[in-house]
Amino acid sequence: MLKYILRRLLQLIPTLFLVSVVVFLMVRIIPGDPITLLYGVSEGAGASEETIEAMREYYGLNDPLIVQYLRWIAGIFHGDLGTSIITHKTIATELANRYQYTIILAFGGTIIGSLLGVIAGIIAATFHNKAGDNIVMVISMIAVSVPSFFLAMLLMLYFCLHLRVLPSLGMTTWKHAILPIVTLGLGAIGMISRTTRSSMLDVINQDYTRTAKAYGISKTKIITMYAFKNAFIPVLTAIGLRFGSLLAGATMVETIFNIPGIGTFLVSSVNGRDYPAIQSTVLILSCSFVVVNTIVDILYGFVDPRVKIK
Repeated sequence: MLKYILRRLLQLIPTLFLVSVVVFLMVRIIPGDPITLLYGVSEGAGASEETIEAMREYYGLNDPLIVQYLRWIAGIFHGDLGTSIITHKTIATELANRYQYTIILAFGGTIIGSLLGVIAGIIAATFHNKAGDNIVMVISMIAVSVPSFFLAMLLMLYFCLHLRVLPSLGMTTWKHAILPIVTLGLGAIGMISRTTRSSMLDVINQDYTRTAKAYGISKTKIITMYAFKNAFIPVLTAIGLRFGSLLAGATMVETIFNIPGIGTFLVSSVNGRDYPAIQSTVLILSCSFVVVNTIVDILYGFVDPRVKIK
């Protein structure tokens, strides 16, 4: 097990290296210049061309791309993610102040989506081709199809403006977290429930399940103690992927609810062409996603003894 974990961790190195190269080059392709946008030269006002050129030189934007990339990577190895061109604060400080909100949303959305999705998937598989199955499939289809921003606005209109029971913007109290977490959780229900249903149906149709029924074991015990345990690997994969995507993809929800998370910071950085902030933030999010997937792979051996790690 230890060798497997070390091998998976070593596999992160080339993955993150490729991610860093792609992100660095894609950021440079974005139209616009951060210094020009910051000082408003494009509108014919603001700092002089000499000042703009001096600022480009100060931030190293005139250096060759390979020099800029190596300087950025060298800083990361020394614990320096760079300094934001817009806020003039270290990116590590910005991410440290914002990451907690993104973690709260990701954990909360994953927990709600996992619990409701697994329960709905088990019900659908248990009552296959019956009313319960059809209802769950319709709900899951709606959950997958409705965009998160539209669902967020609907919840905001009803609970904030109509009922006036929940706050709409910010993240200062636990009440502020309810609607964003529910929005993300409802979006996760569809994928997790469909995965659970498919995996459960495959297990329920196995010979050992039919044998358990022949021995008179109750249907509830077969579903909860035998079928679901053997069908949990695909479900665990779906939950891990959803959690990783919420860490990196809660941007829309954070923007709508005005939550100072990593997503809103990334959006403002893209709008301002803040090269250091964009590339370091995307790299951290990519690293988080890859680490979550690695942890899920490691959990396979603990969840299902049939999975042999060699």
